[in-house]
Amino acid sequence: MFTGLIQKIGRVKRVSRGKGLVLEFAFDPWPEPLVKGESVAVNGVCLTVVDCDRTRFTADVLGETESRTGLAELLPGARVNLERAMRAGDRFGGHVVQGHVDGRGTVAARISKGRDFALKISCPRAIAAASVLKGSIAVNGVSLTVSGLGDDWLQVDVIPTTAAETNLGSIRVGDKVNLESDVLGKYAIRSGEADGQPEHEGGGLTMEMLEENGFL
Repeated sequence: MFTGLIQKIGRVKRVSRGKGLVLEFAFDPWPEPLVKGESVAVNGVCLTVVDCDRTRFTADVLGETESRTGLAELLPGARVNLERAMRAGDRFGGHVVQGHVDGRGTVAARISKGRDFALKISCPRAIAAASVLKGSIAVNGVSLTVSGLGDDWLQVDVIPTTAAETNLGSIRVGDKVNLESDVLGKYAIRSGEADGQPEHEGGGLTMEMLEENGFL
């Protein structure tokens, strides 16, 4: 599990294709080095470390991940957002991010708002439907608040700190981004779809459901 609070900006060091896509990333060292087998979110995509040292790691990318995310389009030198998986007992910030991208959006507008700016992002209708105003969404792995919403678009505001410490600061109109809806919104939609079915009578998002799935 991740929080959407980016810890480092890394760079793509190597892209190789043999039997599948393998990516190598370079970064400034963490105080506690990475280890093989741990999970790192790269632009919001949960990847497993297969090889590493203090300043680099490699990861295999599944075909399904290639089709749902922009990882296959990365080129050497590209800047990527990095977040290590949250450990039990860590301080929780942002929101619950699984690292399972729901789909891709396209930046339709970048709107200056004084020192901040807003991104209007065209997105699949399913992602917009799972979002709520003032709720959370992960954009390239960054936990942001939904400030505007339509049937096939959403808007988020970016503060200077987020712009400086993630790759959202250099994003442009037409760029594609990885989107992950808030998992609580997905559960709410799923439980609503179950309403009216005998086995789900009295459906709806309940405290019991949240507890069973580890949110309480």
